[in-house]
Amino acid sequence: MMNRFLTNQQITSLVEAIQSAEEHSTGEIRVHIDSNTENKNANTAFEVFRELCMNKTVDRNAVLFHVNFEQKYLTIIGDIGIHERVHQSYWDHLHDYITAEFAKGNYYKALKSGILETGLELKKYFPVQGKNPNQLSNEITFS
Repeated sequence: MMNRFLTNQQITSLVEAIQSAEEHSTGEIRVHIDSNTENKNANTAFEVFRELCMNKTVDRNAVLFHVNFEQKYLTIIGDIGIHERVHQSYWDHLHDYITAEFAKGNYYKALKSGILETGLELKKYFPVQGKNPNQLSNEITFS
C-alpha cells in the first residue's frame, strides 16, 4: 500500500530492514502507519500493539513503531521485556532522532534507522540461541 510519505519500494525495504533487525535476536519489530487517528494517538498505539498480539511474544520483547505522518506523530512501544533493559531514556533518544528526521521530510531514512537501531538493542539483550522462529509478521500494517 502506498501513501504520500513512502513509496511501495520504500515500504518493501522497511520490511527487509525489519527482517534484518530481527535476524540476530528473538525480538520482534512492527511498524504501523495510521492515517485515521486524529487525537489520543498513544492510546491508539497501545490498542494496535495489543491487536497485533505484540504482548504475546515469548520474551515480551516486541517493539512497535506507530506512525501518523499527517500529524507528524510517533509512538514507540517496547514490551516489558525490552523496556526493563533499555529504560525510557533509550526510547526518548530514539523518538527524538526519528521525529527530527521526520521534520526534515526524511520519513523512510528515519524509520529504517530506527528499526535497525532497535534490532541492535534487541540483539544485546535477546540474542538468538538455537532456533529463531518469527513470532510476528514483518509486514507493515496500515489504518
